Amino acid sequence: MNISGILKNKGSDVFSTTPATNLAEASRVLTERGVGALLVTDEAGSLRGILSERDIVRTIAAKGPMALEMQVGAVMTTDLVTITGDETVQDAMAKMTGRRIRHLPVVEAGELKGMISIGDVVKCRIEEVESEASTLRAYIAS
Repeated sequence: MNISGILKNKGSDVFSTTPATNLAEASRVLTERGVGALLVTDEAGSLRGILSERDIVRTIAAKGPMALEMQVGAVMTTDLVTITGDETVQDAMAKMTGRRIRHLPVVEAGELKGMISIGDVVKCRIEEVESEASTLRAYIAS
């Protein structure tokens, strides 16, 4: 399966914030939405970075509780790794494990199409393996 197939199944909703938002507010949004990362966009809607729970925890560990007043733009990850819809689940796994990241924005021709997480990739991979096993069992039984 390719990444477009994952987005077709899960939807293309993306939650975002701005660089000027403070970490306390961003943390609240992460919690309310039940997600592990927010894309960071500027006023024009251009992708500027990603803020993950890991970014927040590292900042709190380094700066203490006052870190929650810091702006997202000061702690977000700006070296974005993205994926396109025609890339495969294996491509996503390679990017995620190679960079030790859990979220990939899906971008086509400079336009944001969605975001996938490691959970989406694992779920897809499990479904593929179960389908293969079922096919093999049916083949052996016939």
